[in-house]
Amino acid sequence: MIVSVVSMPEGVVARTGLAQARERLTATSGFVIVDIDLGVDPPPDEEPLSRRLGLDDAAGEWLGRADEHVRAEYHDGTAIGVVPVVRGNEVTHIHVLADQRRFITVHHGPVELIEAFIDQLPQDLPPDVVTTLFLFLQGVLQTFRRAVTQAHLEVEDLEEAMFERRQPEHVQRLAQLRRRAAHLHRAFLPYAAVAQEILVRRRMADHHLSEERQAMNRLHEHTVQLVLVEIEALRDAARRAATSYASLVADQQNVVINRLTIVSMIFLPLSFLTGFFGMNFAYLTNRLMSEDSFLEFGVGLQVGAVVVALYYVLYRTHWRQLRDSRTRDAADDRS
Repeated sequence: MIVSVVSMPEGVVARTGLAQARERLTATSGFVIVDIDLGVDPPPDEEPLSRRLGLDDAAGEWLGRADEHVRAEYHDGTAIGVVPVVRGNEVTHIHVLADQRRFITVHHGPVELIEAFIDQLPQDLPPDVVTTLFLFLQGVLQTFRRAVTQAHLEVEDLEEAMFERRQPEHVQRLAQLRRRAAHLHRAFLPYAAVAQEILVRRRMADHHLSEERQAMNRLHEHTVQLVLVEIEALRDAARRAATSYASLVADQQNVVINRLTIVSMIFLPLSFLTGFFGMNFAYLTNRLMSEDSFLEFGVGLQVGAVVVALYYVLYRTHWRQLRDSRTRDAADDRS
């Protein structure tokens, strides 16, 4: 377990134990920021973390439990909840508790957001816990925005690479990006709903909110909606890239089928003539015995069949389409 305590408004960061953090939380001067890293596999403890920290609020009984998902509660001036944070290629959850004098974060394993947030505190020096909470939540939203932007750029690069030269691994990477977009949407949507509910409820219940608090609420709501729009744009881009890949595959299959059609139209008459002259009819066996007869009926019919097939394939498909396209282009130029 790693415990970091930041004394505000000085912004002094110190590594302490859980007992020392409890003493700092009961101090009366200023406010205190405490971050607790329980580790990836924390040891089982029967006593809740909230009681070990000296927090008697009933809302903090589940603080630090690994099986908690996105939620938010507000009791007598104490806000407590679980927020999702993008950590590398996965989404983790951070427990947050905030009141007038304390701001506590609890997580399992190292989180880059927490490290950057604590390192930035001596420069930001937030004046109170509410401002600290909003700064932290804005950092949470930025992790999603960075992840969405990176995935969006990968989708665009992948789509461009597919049009240049399609590779089998493109479809696998595209499927991974589609799953990434769905995972981000599934992780962020509950937080967006909870944040909207809490902010609207607080704004309606407290009619004496300062202009600064109202501005922070509006900023957070706007950023939440912006992240949702960006995630939806990522999902649309991934679906569009998948449709483009399917179109490229379909075009290639059409080319193959067109070539097979040409070959079959050439060899089908030949196969028919070969089978026809291979039959033991009396006319074929008794009358067509000379070299001139063979050249006239055998070779001549086959050459004629090939010429007719080639004329039909080339003129009725390729040449005719080319002529029609030139006619349309000339009509467009005149108009």
